[in-house]
Amino acid sequence: MRNYNSPGFLIFSCLVLAGSWIGVSMNASAAEHTDEQRVFRGLYKELVEINTTLSSGSCTKAANAMAARLRASGVPDNDIHIIVPPDWPDQGNLIATLRSSIADTDTVMLLAHIDVVEANREDWERDPFTLIEENGYFYGRGTADDKSMAAIFVDLMVRLSRSGYQPERNMKLALTCGEETPNTFNGASYLLKNHRELMDASFALNEGGGGRMNNDGTKVYNGVQAGEKTYQDYQLEVTNPGGHSSRPRPDNAIYRLSKALDRISSYTFPVEFNDTTRAYFRQLSGIVSGQIGDDMLAILDTPPDQDSLSRLLESPSYNSILHTTCITTMLSAGHAPNALPQKASANVNCRIFPGHTQEEIRQVLEQVVSDAEVVVTLKDPPESTSPPPPLSREIMEPIERVTEQMWPGVPVLPSMIAGGTDGRFLTPAGIPTYGVSGIFYAPGESNAHGLNEKVSVKSLYEGREFLDRLVRIYIGGE
Repeated sequence: MRNYNSPGFLIFSCLVLAGSWIGVSMNASAAEHTDEQRVFRGLYKELVEINTTLSSGSCTKAANAMAARLRASGVPDNDIHIIVPPDWPDQGNLIATLRSSIADTDTVMLLAHIDVVEANREDWERDPFTLIEENGYFYGRGTADDKSMAAIFVDLMVRLSRSGYQPERNMKLALTCGEETPNTFNGASYLLKNHRELMDASFALNEGGGGRMNNDGTKVYNGVQAGEKTYQDYQLEVTNPGGHSSRPRPDNAIYRLSKALDRISSYTFPVEFNDTTRAYFRQLSGIVSGQIGDDMLAILDTPPDQDSLSRLLESPSYNSILHTTCITTMLSAGHAPNALPQKASANVNCRIFPGHTQEEIRQVLEQVVSDAEVVVTLKDPPESTSPPPPLSREIMEPIERVTEQMWPGVPVLPSMIAGGTDGRFLTPAGIPTYGVSGIFYAPGESNAHGLNEKVSVKSLYEGREFLDRLVRIYIGGE
C-alpha cells in the first residue's frame, strides 16, 4: 500500500480536492453539474429498472447493460468480463478494470452487488421496478441496497475512461450477484473460488457503511464499516416413533424441542469487544448525549459497568454488535393432526462475533440445550472467517479528509455490522473490505429489504461526489 503521507502524494491530493478533476468539482457551474447528474440518473434508472430478484430477475441482463456502458466509454473488451456460472444462467457477474500504465502496481476494488430482495408489486405503493422520484426521494427496489453504489461506481469508471484518466493504481469494478441469497448462490464466493485472478486487489470499498443523520437532516457521522459478524444457521431436531394422538407420551417431540428453544432464548452470549467496536462506542459517546453516551464509555471499563451494559443491551442495534446472538427463525413439526409428531425441527440463526468458529457456537448451543435427544447441526457448510480488517491510516485518512471537506465537523465513525455483506467472503480471502458510501440516512429511512425502499436524492448525489473524490485519492493519477 502506498504512502499517503508522502509530500508528492499530498500535493496531488490537494489539487484533486481543489477541483482539478473533470466535471465533478463542487465549484462546477450549475449547468455542468445538472448535466452530469442527468447522465448518472439515466444509468441509475436503467439499473434499478432491471429486475434482479432470484425468483424472476436476471443479474446477467444487468451486468451486460453495465458492461455496454463501459465499452462505450472506451474500456477495452479484454478488461471487461461477464462471468455467468454454468448452473445459474441469470446470476451473471461483471468485473472490469481501468488499468494503470505503471507496471506492477496494486489494485483498488470497487465492490457492489446488483441482485435485490424480492418485491411484490401488490404490496408496494409504487412499482418497485420503476425508478420514481418523488418528494425528494428515489423510490424502487435496490435504490439503496445496493444499486446506489453499483451505479455510482459504474458512472465513475465511465467518466474516468472517457476523460483518459491515468491512475497510478489499477481500479477494479466488481458487480456481483447473490449477495441477498448467499445460501442459494453467491457471486463473490463463486468468483473467489473459480476466478481468483480476476478478483485480486489490495483492498475493496463496499456497502455496509454510510452516514447517519437526524430526522431534521443534520448529519451526525459518516460511518466506515470494518468487519462483520459471521452468519450461520443451525438446525435443532428431535425425532421419536410418534404414535396415535389418543395415546400421548411424555417425550412429545414438539414439547422437547420447545423446551430446548426456551433455554436458548434465555441464554445470553458473553459481551466482548474488538478494535472496531471499541472505537465505535468511544467515538459515539462524544456524539450521543446524556445517559446513553455515559453508558457507552462505562462499558469500555474493565470489567464493563453492568448497569450501563444492561441499558445498552436493551437496544437491538447496540445488542447486535456487543456479542454473538442466536434467534429461532423457523419451525417445522408433525405430519398429521391426529398423530404424535415423529419429528420436530427448528432453524436457529446465529450472528457470530469475530474470533469464534461456527463449531464453537454449535457446541455452546448443545450445552445450553442440555438434552441429548435434541440434535444440533450446522445447516450449511461454514464460511471462512477472519478478524476485522485493520483501520489503518492509509485507509482512514482519505475518508476523514474528504468527509471534512464536504461536511466540516462531521466525524468519521468506524463500525462493525451485525448483518452480512460480500465483504465476509473477501476479507477472509485476503482482500480487506471496507464499507463506505458517503450516503446519509435518517434512522429507518431507507427501508432496504422492506416495502417502498428509497434513498434521498440529495444524499445519493452527495454520495456520488464523496466516492468520486475518495476513489481518486486511493488510485492516484490524473
